[in-house]
Amino acid sequence: MSRKLVAYFSASGTTAKLAKDLAGAMGADLYEIKPAVPYTKADLNWMDPKARSTVEMKDKSSRPAIADRDGHVEDYDVIFVGFPIWWYVAPTIINTFLESYDFSGKKVVLFATSGSSGFGQTVKGLTGSVDASCQIVEGKVNASAVELASWAQSMGL
Repeated sequence: MSRKLVAYFSASGTTAKLAKDLAGAMGADLYEIKPAVPYTKADLNWMDPKARSTVEMKDKSSRPAIADRDGHVEDYDVIFVGFPIWWYVAPTIINTFLESYDFSGKKVVLFATSGSSGFGQTVKGLTGSVDASCQIVEGKVNASAVELASWAQSMGL
Protein backbone atom coordinates (compact mmCIF):
# COMPACT_ATOMS: atom_id res chain seq x y z
CA MET A 1 0.00 0.00 0.00
CA SER A 2 1.44 3.38 -0.98
CA ARG A 3 1.82 6.28 1.42
CA LYS A 4 -0.33 9.22 0.48
CA LEU A 5 -0.09 12.94 1.13
CA VAL A 6 -2.74 15.56 0.48
CA ALA A 7 -0.99 18.91 -0.10
CA TYR A 8 -3.13 21.94 -0.72
CA PHE A 9 -3.16 25.69 -1.23
CA SER A 10 -6.32 27.50 -0.23
CA ALA A 11 -6.88 31.23 -0.52
CA SER A 12 -10.39 31.38 0.93
CA GLY A 13 -10.86 28.12 2.84
CA THR A 14 -12.88 26.22 0.22
CA THR A 15 -9.98 24.07 -0.97
CA ALA A 16 -8.77 23.60 2.63
CA LYS A 17 -12.06 22.02 3.66
CA LEU A 18 -12.03 19.67 0.67
CA ALA A 19 -8.37 18.73 1.28
CA LYS A 20 -9.01 17.92 4.94
CA ASP A 21 -12.04 15.81 4.04
CA LEU A 22 -10.07 14.02 1.30
CA ALA A 23 -7.15 13.26 3.64
CA GLY A 24 -9.62 11.79 6.12
CA ALA A 25 -11.38 9.71 3.47
CA MET A 26 -8.07 8.44 2.02
CA GLY A 27 -6.25 7.92 5.30
CA ALA A 28 -3.61 10.31 3.97
CA ASP A 29 -1.37 12.82 5.70
CA LEU A 30 -2.14 16.51 5.22
CA TYR A 31 0.14 19.43 4.34
CA GLU A 32 -0.87 23.04 3.73
CA ILE A 33 1.05 24.98 1.09
CA LYS A 34 1.20 28.38 2.79
CA PRO A 35 2.39 31.49 1.01
CA ALA A 36 5.20 33.34 2.78
CA VAL A 37 3.03 36.43 2.44
CA PRO A 38 -0.64 35.51 2.96
CA TYR A 39 -3.11 36.70 0.35
CA THR A 40 -5.51 39.45 1.38
CA LYS A 41 -8.98 39.95 -0.03
CA ALA A 42 -7.58 42.81 -2.16
CA ASP A 43 -4.83 40.48 -3.46
CA LEU A 44 -7.51 38.09 -4.71
CA ASN A 45 -9.63 40.67 -6.56
CA TRP A 46 -9.37 39.25 -10.08
CA MET A 47 -11.19 42.32 -11.43
CA ASP A 48 -8.24 44.54 -10.41
CA PRO A 49 -5.38 44.35 -12.93
CA LYS A 50 -2.96 45.46 -10.17
CA ALA A 51 -4.09 42.84 -7.63
CA ARG A 52 -1.34 40.48 -6.56
CA SER A 53 -3.06 37.37 -7.92
CA THR A 54 -3.69 39.03 -11.28
CA VAL A 55 -0.08 40.15 -11.58
CA GLU A 56 1.21 36.70 -10.64
CA MET A 57 -1.06 34.89 -13.06
CA LYS A 58 -0.13 37.16 -15.97
CA ASP A 59 3.55 36.32 -15.40
CA LYS A 60 3.98 32.56 -15.94
CA SER A 61 7.48 32.79 -14.42
CA SER A 62 6.06 34.16 -11.15
CA ARG A 63 6.91 31.94 -8.19
CA PRO A 64 5.35 33.25 -4.97
CA ALA A 65 7.43 32.14 -1.99
CA ILE A 66 6.09 29.44 0.29
CA ALA A 67 6.30 29.79 4.07
CA ASP A 68 8.10 26.52 4.76
CA ARG A 69 9.55 23.38 3.23
CA ASP A 70 8.06 20.86 5.66
CA GLY A 71 6.08 18.84 3.10
CA HIS A 72 8.43 15.81 3.23
CA VAL A 73 7.21 14.58 -0.16
CA GLU A 74 10.12 12.15 -0.23
CA ASP A 75 8.16 10.03 2.29
CA TYR A 76 5.20 9.51 -0.07
CA ASP A 77 4.44 7.61 -3.27
CA VAL A 78 1.26 9.50 -4.21
CA ILE A 79 0.79 13.21 -3.56
CA PHE A 80 -2.65 14.72 -4.07
CA VAL A 81 -2.22 18.43 -4.80
CA GLY A 82 -5.25 20.67 -4.40
CA PHE A 83 -5.81 24.31 -5.25
CA PRO A 84 -8.38 26.77 -6.51
CA ILE A 85 -8.42 27.31 -10.28
CA TRP A 86 -7.20 30.80 -11.13
CA TRP A 87 -7.44 31.99 -14.74
CA TYR A 88 -8.14 28.42 -15.93
CA VAL A 89 -4.94 27.00 -14.38
CA ALA A 90 -3.27 26.36 -11.04
CA PRO A 91 -2.01 29.39 -9.11
CA THR A 92 1.73 29.84 -9.65
CA ILE A 93 2.38 29.03 -5.98
CA ILE A 94 1.71 25.42 -7.00
CA ASN A 95 4.69 25.64 -9.38
CA THR A 96 6.71 26.98 -6.43
CA PHE A 97 5.66 23.97 -4.34
CA LEU A 98 6.49 21.48 -7.09
CA GLU A 99 9.87 23.11 -7.74
CA SER A 100 10.72 23.09 -4.02
CA TYR A 101 10.86 19.29 -3.70
CA ASP A 102 12.13 16.28 -5.60
CA PHE A 103 9.11 14.58 -7.18
CA SER A 104 11.19 12.05 -9.14
CA GLY A 105 9.23 8.84 -9.59
CA LYS A 106 6.21 10.20 -7.72
CA LYS A 107 2.60 10.31 -8.83
CA VAL A 108 0.94 13.70 -8.40
CA VAL A 109 -2.84 13.69 -8.54
CA LEU A 110 -4.47 17.09 -8.99
CA PHE A 111 -7.79 18.19 -7.52
CA ALA A 112 -9.24 21.65 -7.60
CA THR A 113 -12.08 23.93 -6.67
CA SER A 114 -13.47 26.42 -9.13
CA GLY A 115 -16.30 28.84 -9.45
CA SER A 116 -16.75 28.25 -13.16
CA SER A 117 -13.99 26.37 -14.99
CA GLY A 118 -12.24 23.04 -15.31
CA PHE A 119 -8.52 22.29 -15.35
CA GLY A 120 -7.89 23.97 -18.71
CA GLN A 121 -4.12 23.89 -19.35
CA THR A 122 -3.23 23.10 -15.72
CA VAL A 123 -1.31 19.87 -16.33
CA LYS A 124 0.69 21.48 -19.14
CA GLY A 125 1.48 24.46 -16.91
CA LEU A 126 2.77 22.23 -14.09
CA THR A 127 4.66 19.56 -16.03
CA GLY A 128 7.80 21.67 -16.40
CA SER A 129 7.99 22.12 -12.63
CA VAL A 130 8.72 18.44 -11.91
CA ASP A 131 11.20 15.81 -13.06
CA ALA A 132 10.20 13.91 -16.21
CA SER A 133 9.82 10.73 -14.12
CA CYS A 134 6.99 12.31 -12.12
CA GLN A 135 3.53 11.50 -13.42
CA ILE A 136 0.94 14.27 -13.09
CA VAL A 137 -2.63 13.00 -13.20
CA GLU A 138 -5.57 15.31 -13.82
CA GLY A 139 -8.05 14.48 -11.10
CA LYS A 140 -11.35 16.19 -10.47
CA VAL A 141 -12.66 19.73 -10.15
CA ASN A 142 -15.41 20.51 -7.64
CA ALA A 143 -15.86 16.88 -6.59
CA SER A 144 -16.67 16.01 -3.00
CA ALA A 145 -14.04 14.29 -0.87
CA VAL A 146 -16.02 11.05 -1.08
CA GLU A 147 -16.17 11.31 -4.90
CA LEU A 148 -12.44 12.07 -5.07
CA ALA A 149 -11.54 9.19 -2.77
CA SER A 150 -13.77 6.78 -4.70
CA TRP A 151 -12.27 7.94 -8.02
CA ALA A 152 -8.72 7.61 -6.65
CA GLN A 153 -9.40 4.12 -5.35
CA SER A 154 -10.89 3.10 -8.72
CA MET A 155 -7.62 4.27 -10.31
CA GLY A 156 -5.61 2.13 -7.90
CA LEU A 157 -4.25 5.13 -6.05
